Amino acid sequence: MSTLLLDSGVWLAARDADDPFHEPAKELVGPRAPEPAAALDLTLYEVGNVATTRWRSPAEAALLIDLILSASEDRLVRVDAGLVGEAVSVAAAGGLSVYDAAYVACARTHAWQLISTDLADLVEPGLAWSPAEAVA
Repeated sequence: MSTLLLDSGVWLAARDADDPFHEPAKELVGPRAPEPAAALDLTLYEVGNVATTRWRSPAEAALLIDLILSASEDRLVRVDAGLVGEAVSVAAAGGLSVYDAAYVACARTHAWQLISTDLADLVEPGLAWSPAEAVA
C-alpha cells in the first residue's frame, strides 16, 4: 500500500463539481480511497485561501480543512527546516515555485506518490500523477 500525497488542487477539485478532476479527486479523498492520503500543513492554508477568497465561502474552507485533517490523520506533514531546505533546493534545480517544490520534496522524503492537478509544473514533467492517473 502506497501513501498518496495530495496537493491543494486535488482537495479543492474534490469539492468543486466544475473542476475537470472532480470525479477522480472525490475518489481519492473519499472513504473508499484506493490508498491512504497525506497532506502538507501548507495545504490547509492553500485550500482555506481559495475557499475563502475565490469561492467566498469560509464555511467551505472549514469543511475542506476538516476533510484534510480527518483523511490524512497522522500523515499531515508539518513544515520544518529540513523540508524547507529541500524544497528550496528542488525549486532552484527545477524552476518550480517553492510551494510546488515543497510537495515534491515531501513526497520524495517520505517515498510517497505526489498527486496534483498542476499539469504544467508537476504532472507533465513527471514529478506527480494527475488524479485521473491515480485512480486508473
